[in-house]
Amino acid sequence: MAQKALCVGINHFKNYPSAALQGCVNDANDMAALLKDFMGFSSGDITILTDAQATRVKIMQALTAMVNDAISGKYSKLVFSLSSHGTQVPDTNGDEADKKDEAFCPYDLAQKGDQWDTDHVIVDDELHDLFIQLPDSVVLEVYLDTCHSGTGLKAIDMLIYRKPRYLPPPTAKGFRQLEQMKPRTSRKLLADKAKPNQFLWAGCKANQTSSDAKIGSAYHGAFTYYYVTEVRATANKLLRKDIIKKVAADLKANHYTQVPQLESPATQR
Repeated sequence: MAQKALCVGINHFKNYPSAALQGCVNDANDMAALLKDFMGFSSGDITILTDAQATRVKIMQALTAMVNDAISGKYSKLVFSLSSHGTQVPDTNGDEADKKDEAFCPYDLAQKGDQWDTDHVIVDDELHDLFIQLPDSVVLEVYLDTCHSGTGLKAIDMLIYRKPRYLPPPTAKGFRQLEQMKPRTSRKLLADKAKPNQFLWAGCKANQTSSDAKIGSAYHGAFTYYYVTEVRATANKLLRKDIIKKVAADLKANHYTQVPQLESPATQR
């Protein structure tokens, strides 16, 4: 089965040095190693983009090429992992009840007025519109180790060596504009009616934060770290539903409030 993966990790942001994270590049490398060791990928099957390589344009170009090749029959499985900051932007096409879209921060994140510039973030609508083109026969696994909302911050997640992977809008006015809208309750990343082979792994609920944390001697995304740990420990022989349960238990046991999510057709888990 021909397959292709894109693993993205962004610790540093060109225009916002104070927003730096520490575990995202490790996440990308850890996911790439896991794909090679347990999921049948070769080095040539995997593209890794980190920090300055991971601009919006380069990420979207790589994803679009993967999807187009899958549509043409070249690939039967795609994997996309992203570790970075998450944020939110105003919904511009009216498809969100809460009037805001989730967005993911590339290296070249920039603002426009009081909000993030949508030419320099990746909005969930874009990914949805891209992935919905895939034939039902193509397996898609998406891993997001980002935060989806600032409203889920808990004191315990702000312990030393832990940092939320969330950036609010760039100005106080922009933040107030979004906070006046209803809290987000769901993601719109995969197809409206779930395709049979599309799976979204998320490091937290839609109103929570994912942690960038020092675990042992190095920094990682907490979700990615425990996901990789469990897959390696079980030689990737568990069902997805069992892996997510183990990862959730690991996070809870280590005092993280985030609850990882697996969104997919129930019969395929």
